[in-house]
Amino acid sequence: MVMAAILNDRYMSAEYDMTDILFIKTSSLGDVIHHMPAVTEARKMRPEAHFAWLVEEAFAPLVRLHPAVTEVIPVAWRRWRKTLYAPGTLIEIAGSLRAIRARRYDEIVDSQGLLRSAIIARIAPGRRHGYDAASIREPLAAAFYDVRHRVARDLHAVARNRTLSGLALGYTPQDAPDFGLDRARFAVAGERYAVMLHATARVSKQWPEKNWIALGRALAARKIDLVLPWGTADERARSQRMAGALPRARVPELAPLDAVARVIAGAEFVIGVDTGLLHLAAALGVPLVAIFTGTKPGLTGPVGSGPIAVLGAEGAPPAVEEVSQAVEKIVR
Repeated sequence: MVMAAILNDRYMSAEYDMTDILFIKTSSLGDVIHHMPAVTEARKMRPEAHFAWLVEEAFAPLVRLHPAVTEVIPVAWRRWRKTLYAPGTLIEIAGSLRAIRARRYDEIVDSQGLLRSAIIARIAPGRRHGYDAASIREPLAAAFYDVRHRVARDLHAVARNRTLSGLALGYTPQDAPDFGLDRARFAVAGERYAVMLHATARVSKQWPEKNWIALGRALAARKIDLVLPWGTADERARSQRMAGALPRARVPELAPLDAVARVIAGAEFVIGVDTGLLHLAAALGVPLVAIFTGTKPGLTGPVGSGPIAVLGAEGAPPAVEEVSQAVEKIVR
């Protein structure tokens, strides 16, 4: 009887240790990166758990780089909605639904807080956690959760994700955010270059093209290459125009996010507007100058372990000279 009790205790302990947890944070790139510290911390607090992350397919290569993530479940909502009723799309959706239902989770944490992500959470088997109606932009989403948590809306996105995850999984967030990405592991040695992140989907976040060219010319004295990434045809054309006006500037080929992460990790410094790749640079600890023109850095500004200078604010973009001086300071 005693031996049976010991074996049963061990079984129950192993069962607890192998807790299955699903995080839902589908998009956008900046939001996905802002959720990474929550996953790092969850792994520290629940070291034996199986962590799955449901994310948009375009961001899956980056999520797979996170050492705490055991399983990545990609969805393609952004692509599906363009051809929602096409037979091929319906087949893909059915396959994704099977993947979401394939495992029963002990805890499901939806840190996206949108109606779309809450419906996905409802489809997945398990106890569903999310923000309460007062804590999210789409209050109706809260109706789909089993457990609702109050989290202040004026917190930075990183802090909101960590707070929600801690409430759902039974711990209090501690220490500085850790994105789980090791710059030294990804960087490719041998080149000297900086990255200029001018591309962003929102016009209000853009910094004028003439400013980028003026800044690039001011940086020419540093005698390093300038790399101008892009994501759309319009952004590529912009990169090419800028590269044509600058010495030692180049436009890379389009690449998946894990490859882009390696390019950013190897840069001496990064200058960028409020876009997902800017937050990736911060997460990797690369020296960084952030240019804000149409958003509030207090809520979504870059967070990381490297030197960071944040310039500008909503409706008040910085001047070229300010950015150039900030580069000199972070590089020193």
